[in-house]
Amino acid sequence: MTEDEILSEFRAAEALLEGHFLLSSGRHSAYYLQCARLLMNPERASRIAVAIAQKLPRDIRSQIEVVVSPAMGGIIIGHEMGRALSVDALFVERPEGVFGLRRGFALKEGQKVLMVEDVVTTGLSSREAIKAIEDAGGEVIAAASIVDRSAGSVDLGVPFFPLIELNFPTYAPDELPPELAASEAVKPGSRKA
Repeated sequence: MTEDEILSEFRAAEALLEGHFLLSSGRHSAYYLQCARLLMNPERASRIAVAIAQKLPRDIRSQIEVVVSPAMGGIIIGHEMGRALSVDALFVERPEGVFGLRRGFALKEGQKVLMVEDVVTTGLSSREAIKAIEDAGGEVIAAASIVDRSAGSVDLGVPFFPLIELNFPTYAPDELPPELAASEAVKPGSRKA
């Protein structure tokens, strides 16, 4: 998929929002990508996952034994990536603030994992998910996401393959431009900032 085709999918799903948003990273933005809306249509979710799978180098793709994604945002795309790669898809969650496997999910020691996210901005959630996967015995050989909001600047410690890189400006709370400072931030994400 081209960048225009991907953005067209976001627009068709009314998933590219404009306003004043508080991101999971704690930063503020005038734009928010609501991937839950993008993925609410199963056919669209499948197309997006297949496009991400096609971006993975063949040598990495052939090693993947399981997909693991962080809850909440990564669950749907993680499941669809599992389908696209013909492997199981698990998720980590943090009911008490720290990611971990629950619900009977387990990894075999050394099992080759693709960690999949919906949106990566600072990489904090992704790095926390990777740590939880490694603590559970998995070996994260790569990460993937629908969107890299850092436009390629984030370092997850493993090869990273986003479907699209965007550079929507984000701001620390004390750096807000006047147009954002004049309005209250909305927090549409799944994680407390």
